[in-house]
Formats: sequence, C-alpha cells, structure tokens
Amino acid sequence: MTELKHFPVMLGECIEALKVKDGGIYFDGTLGGGGHSGEILKKSSPSGRLVATDLDTYAIGRASEKLKEYEGRFTFVNDNFKNFSEIKENLGIDGFDGIMLDLGVSSFQLDDRERGFSYLASGVKLDMRMNRENPLTAQKVVNEYSERELKRILADYGEERFASSIASNIVKTRNNKQIETVGELIEIIEKSIPKKFQHDGHPAKRTFQAIRIEVNGELDGLYEAVLSMARALKKGGRIAILTFHSLEDRIVKRAFKELECDCICDKSLPICVCGKKKEVEIITKHPITASQEELAINSRSKSAKLRVAEKI
Repeated sequence: MTELKHFPVMLGECIEALKVKDGGIYFDGTLGGGGHSGEILKKSSPSGRLVATDLDTYAIGRASEKLKEYEGRFTFVNDNFKNFSEIKENLGIDGFDGIMLDLGVSSFQLDDRERGFSYLASGVKLDMRMNRENPLTAQKVVNEYSERELKRILADYGEERFASSIASNIVKTRNNKQIETVGELIEIIEKSIPKKFQHDGHPAKRTFQAIRIEVNGELDGLYEAVLSMARALKKGGRIAILTFHSLEDRIVKRAFKELECDCICDKSLPICVCGKKKEVEIITKHPITASQEELAINSRSKSAKLRVAEKI
C-alpha cells in the first residue's frame, strides 16, 4: 500500500491542553495515524506511559512501526474507545493524567480511496468502515435501509435539508439496480439537490457524513464514554476532545456540563438531597478552533473544535 500522509489536527493546542508531563499516564482513544499519540509519548519522555485504542488494525500496525522508538512505553489496543472502562480494568490502571479523543476520520483513511470514505473517489465501492470486520457497510445502508430510515439518518446525522428527496431517489434507483459505488451515490445526491443549493461545499458532504456515522455507530455511547473517561482522571488530570461536526460537539458539551454541575436538586428545597458533586472544571468556556496558519495548510481542521476539562 502507498504510504499515506497524516496531519494531526491542532496538535500543539491539544498537547498544551493536556499538560503532558514526564511520568504521566495517558490515554488516546483515537490512535489513527499516531500524530497525537507520538507527541504525547515525546512530551512525556522518558518514563510516561500511553494506552491508545483504534478499531482499525492497519492503524495500529502503522502506528506501532512509526512510534517504535518509544516501544515499551505504549500499549495499543484494537478496540473501541467506548469500551474504556473495560480496557482500563484489564490493564490494571487506577487513573490517567490525561485523555485525548480526536473524533475525526484519520487522514490516511480518507486518503485511502479503497475505504470509500471520500466523495472524491467516484469508482470506489461504498464501504466507510473504520473496522473492516464490521458487517455493516455503506453499501448495505444505501441498499437495504427503508426510505424512512434513510431519511432519518440523513436528517439527524447529516443535518441534510434535502434528506427526503435524497432518500426517495436512492430507493427509486436501487429498485432497478444495486447502488455499489461512490460515484453512483453522488449522482443520486446531485440529482436530489437543486443546483442553487449546491454552492456551499460538495453536495454529497452531509450525506456521506450521515452514512459514515451510521456505519460506525459514532454517536452511540459517546456521552457515556466521555463521563467515564473524565471520572477516571487523576486530580488535575485533563480530558481534551476534538470534534468535527455539531452533533459530536453538542454531546461533548453536554457531558462536560453534567460533570461540572454541582447540584441538580429543585431550588425550592432547603438542602441538597441529590448528593451530586462537581467533578470537573471546564477549561474551554468556548471551544478552541484552528489557527489561520493551520487552516492554510490543513483544510480538514476547518470544522474542528477542541473542548477541555480538568478533574478537580
């Protein structure tokens, strides 16, 4: 396979937010190309430890080779970061000094056209699986979901205003022939969206986002995972999360607010009976976004938002 490039988004901002130190124990739930993980290992030298997860075995193999100079200080696990509690327990780790999540699709997955993530690879089979053992593919979603289900995921996960039209045309097309390639799906999308609304980025962007989220279950369990991760931090430890669309960002923001809330009792009660205590301090009252310098060299950072919280 041709070597694919990886550009870690907001690398400096993420590492600064985590306050990485020598001897610290860190968790990177989205290993990907190893960009953030590599910098964590570098900044926590010589004795820091890293645990990182990824659903993609290729990503793990690639990162293991890329970061071999730090061998003995990292543990890479082929699993979903949403299984964080079990991973932590299996490794016998009491707490972490920092936790990182980059919820974007890795550059090398987007650039590997065989994976079908990109709407720029027209002749490629519809796939979009981060974990290639996952039986659900983009092709199955497009060809087997009902029109109602397709409309729902396009509207909910893609925030696509023309979800109804796209879903209807997908069903009409597949009644005559299976929709197999990226290009075939794009043709349907372009036919479904009026030309005057096709000026704001690629017309397939929202549909591809929606199908990718559905295939990989990206939003399922995210809220609960953020809560469990933050609660596994040592006092003063930080959690830094990069999101790339409003659905993820809202979930992270809501989880942080839940953790920062001190009492949820009815204000009419004379004393607190809920027993809830504030668990974190939100460091980023407003999310951090990419600098103009980064935007100039990495267009994929355009929609990125970084939120940070610290365990108290």
